[in-house]
Amino acid sequence: MKCLTLSVAMAATAFHFTVQAAQLPDNLTWISNSNEPLFASEEAQFGGKFRTYIQSFPQTFRVIGPDSNGAFRSWLVDNRPASVTRHPVTNKWIPEITDEWAYGDDNKTVYFKINPKATWSDGEAITADDFVFVLTLMRSKDIIDPWYNQHYTEQIKEVVKYDDHTFAVVSTKPRNREDLMIYSNFQPRPAHFYQPKDDKNNDGIDDNFVRRYNFKAEPSAGPYYLDKVKKGKSLTFKHIGQDWWGYSNRYFKNRYNVEKISIKVIRDNDIAKKHFEKGNIDTFALLIPSLWHEKSNTKPYQQGYIHKFWGYNQVPEGAGGIWINTAKDKLDNPVIREGLAHAIDFDGMISKLLRNDYTRLPNGVGVGHGDYTNNTITAPTFAPELAAQKFAEAGFDKVGGDGIRINSKGERLTFAVTYGYAQHTPRIAYLKEQAKEAGLELTLNLVDGSSAFKYVLEKKHQLSFHRMGTSEIPAYWEYFHSDNANKIQNNNFTNFSSPELDTLIMSYRSEFDLEKKKAVSRQIQQLVSEANVIIPGYMVPYTREGYWRWLKYPKPAMTKLTKFLFTTGTFRDYGTFWIDPVEYKNTKAAVKKGEAFEPMTVVDETYKRLAPEKE
Repeated sequence: MKCLTLSVAMAATAFHFTVQAAQLPDNLTWISNSNEPLFASEEAQFGGKFRTYIQSFPQTFRVIGPDSNGAFRSWLVDNRPASVTRHPVTNKWIPEITDEWAYGDDNKTVYFKINPKATWSDGEAITADDFVFVLTLMRSKDIIDPWYNQHYTEQIKEVVKYDDHTFAVVSTKPRNREDLMIYSNFQPRPAHFYQPKDDKNNDGIDDNFVRRYNFKAEPSAGPYYLDKVKKGKSLTFKHIGQDWWGYSNRYFKNRYNVEKISIKVIRDNDIAKKHFEKGNIDTFALLIPSLWHEKSNTKPYQQGYIHKFWGYNQVPEGAGGIWINTAKDKLDNPVIREGLAHAIDFDGMISKLLRNDYTRLPNGVGVGHGDYTNNTITAPTFAPELAAQKFAEAGFDKVGGDGIRINSKGERLTFAVTYGYAQHTPRIAYLKEQAKEAGLELTLNLVDGSSAFKYVLEKKHQLSFHRMGTSEIPAYWEYFHSDNANKIQNNNFTNFSSPELDTLIMSYRSEFDLEKKKAVSRQIQQLVSEANVIIPGYMVPYTREGYWRWLKYPKPAMTKLTKFLFTTGTFRDYGTFWIDPVEYKNTKAAVKKGEAFEPMTVVDETYKRLAPEKE
């Protein structure tokens, strides 16, 4: 059978397809899952402008290539539709851009039918060509993104076009159905937008891709597109309107209700908080314990203008804590790393600075992935005497006049901790003071916002304090495979790898049997834990936000997978809130007259995890 495909073998150009149309198998069972429960509210109203802020202007509007993995990425990727998505309560696959899907008998192929109403924000239709084009784009060396190059070459064999609205994704290897959909489900890329001007290597992508598209945002398949930009100052996203194609999908109805999202760049959170309390910003994150417990009792809260919300979720936790760059001097020594693991006092930070609101992450690579998670792993305890013993074993067996250990060369035991947000300074300062008990000096290296992530992507750090997101199953190749060690612009922040890990990671990626795959995952986590390359930090299984009373949301507000209730500085909510125009006018009038409402704090424990029973 001749197919209309894009594969490695036919890398001539992006759009030189075979003429013959591929034939769909006639024994497919199409799935739509169109009757899962809705999680938005029929009371939602469309309209209004939502105002928020970010702390630094983005380094790029590209979603691939250098510097594209920063905080602003959520605005350009996270809330834009793919072929399908997980239902946030039942966890079943539900439609997004495609209406139906089917699994092939070969355990390699998933077939999709595109919603015929689906269009890009510039009015162009979303077609199978845009899914075929994904491989052209992601495999091109012009994007300067080795992770995508390798992933879309090694994991996806081809994308087959049957007609404008029907395509299939073919895996390079057999997979169980859960894995197969995870690998086959991706966002389309607008082929018409990326037509090359210069293409000397004839791969279908502009030779100057990185520079040409650095601040040129691609059209959106979602409800919002980037409309206005004042470089360094502000950005505005605009809704396509109530005729957005997505509203033909029942799961999108009554979501993404505001007409505009205005984002100001405010580098200081304290200044942003003042703007919020004056009503210039609609919501403000109150995750930090001091904000929730102490600094959210000002007049606007007392008079009921601003409400508080605390909602629990069951979102899997990604890797996070202190990432140790093993490519840096002395940090390649496993004994030094073991000492560091016992010299970093996260438990004390949580109890003394964070009011025990946060919970210690037991495993540096993350938890909450069911049987993929190795639940026998526990976080290392703060034990300065043990840490000092390990440092002495590594040659730092003398103590200087300032209490910091030195070796026979007179070198001090000192490492810099890189972090990206000023509000975290007290936390790192606490770790610094506690580490002195083990004779370890930690210095604070605050690098502003998006620049901090660029700094660690370029592997300039010694120690980095940051957290990563995660998908429904853990990812290991980008974090711990040798393909990514000692190379910049990838997520192997520790530069750690080993032949044993490489073998396990490749086995994990290719294992068909789900139980065996989970067992391999637990083995990988054990090896990473024993290597002490990520000192587990903390996890926060909820969102806490302050919001002006004109904002409304469904009841219950939370789903299992709700990370944020509002679009508070990031676009990772489900868009279920709306602005009540009557309450907006009433609240503004009350503020002007000095009239008060009832103070309000809402706690949604619908999806709070139950604590394990003690034996």
